[in-house]
Amino acid sequence: MIPIKDDNPSRRTPIVTYTLILINGVVFLYEIALSFSGDLFGFLRAYALIPANIMNGTSLYTLLTSMFLHGGMMHIMGNMLYLYIFGDNIEDIVGRFKFIIFYILSGLGAAATQIWVNPYSTVPNLGASGAVAGILGAYFVTYPHARVHCIVIFGYFIRWITLPAIWVLGFWFIIQLFTGVTVLPQMSSNVGGVAYFAHIGGFITGMVLIHVFKERK
Repeated sequence: MIPIKDDNPSRRTPIVTYTLILINGVVFLYEIALSFSGDLFGFLRAYALIPANIMNGTSLYTLLTSMFLHGGMMHIMGNMLYLYIFGDNIEDIVGRFKFIIFYILSGLGAAATQIWVNPYSTVPNLGASGAVAGILGAYFVTYPHARVHCIVIFGYFIRWITLPAIWVLGFWFIIQLFTGVTVLPQMSSNVGGVAYFAHIGGFITGMVLIHVFKERK
């Protein structure tokens, strides 16, 4: 189930959301350039989050820089799609400056969860997924009945459907939780894959933080 848009217009132009999308896009283009010069691996090792390094108290800056790195075209397209659809409404209700703080804290909450689950991993963690998951958690709490248009693809079956956000985002969270618990026994210090617990941690962080950051009317 791939969300395409929501029927929930924002009151003001989501400048921060667009800026975050732009920054992620520019950094990804830089990654592509590095892939041709052969320097990409060193760049990712330097700026992606490696849990073992954080546990050793080194490379703490990667808690932030890793949020703007991506491992491939599908990775960044998926994250930016979710950020584009749901980010404007959260920016709208918390305000532009607080949205930046909310985004970063959601990403930190996601990183902390992933490190807690696999603290000695030497595999680089990267992507905006955790911070974006915080936005999804905030949207889940704030706009549960907003209509979200999705494409459902199952083999040759393709259908456009509209569902309440609570169903779309709830389904997304359940998939992350179920898959994360399933792969937990196979996690080790040198095995990579999707950081499901970063998604889970970011989502829960967003659900909690929105009550603090939401503007009171």
